[in-house]
Amino acid sequence: MAALRRDVRAAVPVPNDMSQAKSSSKDTSLHAIRIDKWLWAARFYKTRTLATHSVDLGRVTLNGDRVKPARNIVVGDVLKIRTEHGDFEIEVRQLSESRGPAPVAALLYQETEASIQAREREQLARQMGGQDGYQGKGRPTKRDRRRIGGVGFGD
Repeated sequence: MAALRRDVRAAVPVPNDMSQAKSSSKDTSLHAIRIDKWLWAARFYKTRTLATHSVDLGRVTLNGDRVKPARNIVVGDVLKIRTEHGDFEIEVRQLSESRGPAPVAALLYQETEASIQAREREQLARQMGGQDGYQGKGRPTKRDRRRIGGVGFGD
């Protein structure tokens, strides 16, 4: 049964640079787009509702300022995004109103080197940090929950 499974990712061509990326005629004429719609199209959030909620909670900043979901972004803006997968600092490279496959969505932004390194350090710290404190056997005590503290995603 495993032999019948196809790798869907292999069927999606990945353009080498942004000039080869497929985009519809309405995408090329965009000069600005709502931040919540762009976050959804760039696949940082599964739904526009989640993107809107995160912007409302201040988890997304535009050029260092808190914004509302209806705020327009343009090419060249710098966004800081906090998701359950980590913190991202990105520069907007392209605008799109439609959500496409992940390889095309990755062309909409460029993550900074500092952001990539910080996420790698956090991931390594999570992997190494499991040695002391709660070991995952049974229900954690109140003391264990306090030590775990930074692992969850909540405000």
